[in-house]
Amino acid sequence: MPRGRYSLHDPHDHTPLGEEHFHCAPGPSGWRYVSQITTPSGDHRGSVDLAVDELGRPIRLELHAAGWQVRGAALDGVTWVRTDPTGTHATEGNVRAHAFTGTSPAFLVALTRLLRLTPDSPETRVRLVALTDPVLAPLTVDQSWALVKSEAHATDNGPLMVDEYQVSALDTGERHTVHIAGDVVLAAPGIELEALETPPSVFP
Repeated sequence: MPRGRYSLHDPHDHTPLGEEHFHCAPGPSGWRYVSQITTPSGDHRGSVDLAVDELGRPIRLELHAAGWQVRGAALDGVTWVRTDPTGTHATEGNVRAHAFTGTSPAFLVALTRLLRLTPDSPETRVRLVALTDPVLAPLTVDQSWALVKSEAHATDNGPLMVDEYQVSALDTGERHTVHIAGDVVLAAPGIELEALETPPSVFP
């Protein structure tokens, strides 16, 4: 069960946003990721609980941030309920999308499980519901993903396969690179892996 810590920062001006302390593991029905998010001063800022099935579809999502809560799942696309900090107002949403996304590295790993790209795969277009900071506001985005290469890197625990993805935002044309090993994000815009207690899980 990989357990570790990511540092989060604004991908444009590199302002520190805090840290995400996580653990994750594949299971008989898919993969689950749980984390607690802290501010740069160490205060609690939110949490992530994401479970995907063996095909990478989000079967349960629960996010907390700034008192707001979102619960979601894959249902007629993706469906969610967003509750305000007082708990008195809840709004439902549904979009014909493939999955959720957001600032947590969990969403990047989950999406690669869903897409199952190979270096020979063409660029694949995907529609996502982004749950944006600071209040988990939903925003539909379209991206294009391509697996550029998979390389083995030598480590103390044997070779580690690292996948390099190129991701394009279809509304702006902006491109960036994501490096993932198993179920751990090694580097992505706004995300740096700072500590990892156990090696990444290897998906079958």
